[in-house]
Amino acid sequence: QVQLVESGGGLVQAGGSLRLSCAASGRTFSSYAMGWFRQAPEMEREFVAAISWGGGSRYYADSVKGRFTISRSNAKNTVYLQMNNLKPEDTAVYYCAADTASGLSTSGGNYDYWGQGTQVTVSS
Repeated sequence: QVQLVESGGGLVQAGGSLRLSCAASGRTFSSYAMGWFRQAPEMEREFVAAISWGGGSRYYADSVKGRFTISRSNAKNTVYLQMNNLKPEDTAVYYCAADTASGLSTSGGNYDYWGQGTQVTVSS
């Protein structure tokens, strides 16, 4: 099994920044593409960002492009989501996920392992 644990969420004012971290178990972390998703109350889970196993390819949802940056440290078994210029509509529970097969997918169904999520609340 792969276990994922998110951290770094919290309450921030609009225009502020947060960095989310996702720590993964196992020695094969570098073989997985990783993604970030989020889910707001009464909304469907939506794709946020994804990164290839080597970190050379990244993809973002249009809603966060230019504001969020996904990165990874395979040596530390950790993936990050740097969130700048946060907006109230970014408020959601953020989940990290590992894709053991497809790679750089925007579909949650292609991800095999999920963390418990971390709450991000942006106030105005």
